[in-house]
Amino acid sequence: MSIRFHAASGQRCNRYLLMRHGHSQANAQHLIISTPGRGLASFGLSEQGEAQLKALLAAWRWPAPTRILHSDFLRTTETAGRVAAHFGLELQPEPRLRERNFGAFEGLADSHYHDVWVHDARDPEHREYGVESVASVAARMQGVVASLEQSLRDETVLLVSHGDPLQIMLTALEGRLLSKHRDREPLLPASITVLD
Repeated sequence: MSIRFHAASGQRCNRYLLMRHGHSQANAQHLIISTPGRGLASFGLSEQGEAQLKALLAAWRWPAPTRILHSDFLRTTETAGRVAAHFGLELQPEPRLRERNFGAFEGLADSHYHDVWVHDARDPEHREYGVESVASVAARMQGVVASLEQSLRDETVLLVSHGDPLQIMLTALEGRLLSKHRDREPLLPASITVLD
């Protein structure tokens, strides 16, 4: 079964920059850290991630954000904090931007992502291994943008999140089948994507 979200139509009231967190300790250890129990207080940025952010901020080429919302996991909070300090902005935690919950694979090797993605391609509503479904991730991520569109005008909003949720949101906003979210070029750590 495949689900298609209709692409957002018309002009948005705000501009959005989507940022994946910098390289993290979980990335360095090749671990899946996807639950608040582990992700909120542990597995922050690695030395490589710190260096990525320093280079990114030194060569910033996007519109300057006027507001920053971030997943409250440590790696995204630290990433958002570096950007906020650079631009003199406050941080706003947004739990809907959290990592996708990978269920039974929590704390295991990141090679298990592939096991989930195989099921994603067949059914974006699946919850095999106790994972959060692609459809659920798409709904909560799109909900962030929808609520910002109702409450803000003419802001440049930086949303700091995680690889899978951002890829799923982009797929949904483009009106593509959610089962195809892994067909997108993977978002690299500390990368920024402008939401057109």
